[in-house]
Amino acid sequence: MKKFFALLLALVLTMSLAACGGGDKPAADGAAFKTVEEGKLHMSTNAAFPPYEMLTDDGGFEGIDVEVAEAIAGKLGLELVVDDMGFDAALTAVQQGQSDIAMAGITVTDERLEVMDFSDSYATGVQVVIVREDSPAIQSIDDLDSAAMIGTQKATTGYLYCSDTPENGGYGEDHVIAFDTGALAVMALVNGQVDCVVIDNEPAKSYVAENPGLEILDTEFAVEDYAIGFAKGNDALKDAVNAAMKELKDDGTFQKIVDKYITAE
Repeated sequence: MKKFFALLLALVLTMSLAACGGGDKPAADGAAFKTVEEGKLHMSTNAAFPPYEMLTDDGGFEGIDVEVAEAIAGKLGLELVVDDMGFDAALTAVQQGQSDIAMAGITVTDERLEVMDFSDSYATGVQVVIVREDSPAIQSIDDLDSAAMIGTQKATTGYLYCSDTPENGGYGEDHVIAFDTGALAVMALVNGQVDCVVIDNEPAKSYVAENPGLEILDTEFAVEDYAIGFAKGNDALKDAVNAAMKELKDDGTFQKIVDKYITAE
């Protein structure tokens, strides 16, 4: 009998230690996922993309992606940590396992699918063209062929589309300047260094509001889906995040966050 209780105690201790070890969390389907730091969900982003992610006056972070990521972290029993960096670096960070997720208005493309995985789409992004109101050369999307120089943000889909070869629908790298942020691209437009800027619609509206003399062309340049980025093969975390996102959409939390930052026109 003593041997039986000794074995039972050893089994209980072993199970307790296993439950406390590592940073594993059970996903929605029962599979465990790991995070970069135990108890936390690291999100790499570029906090210069209003209204999805941006800096607050006190140096914090706000925006649709930030609040959605925070809600997802809450569903997973984790604390959100926002790691702000360049857009290209944010994608690299998740690919190399330095962050758990990447959210920065990221579009799913064939090139990105080769090096990272994505969640279900959570938003639709629209690429638009910003020009000066007195622009003599660009009055419509069709006029981009005659643009001496197009400004974009580095590594974004706007850059990928525009810098592609004319055979693939682009304008060639010689006609595109990539800037570290969308704000710098817009400033180059204001200063006459570029003829237009191709960028996502929501930040475009903010930039135009802040810079009198600029306008957005009526025609959409491209329509794309936004999703959350993961390291290749990190299926357990991706599945858990997808399940959490579905709950946020079903209970209305996701829409409330969007409505807070994007008002109906």
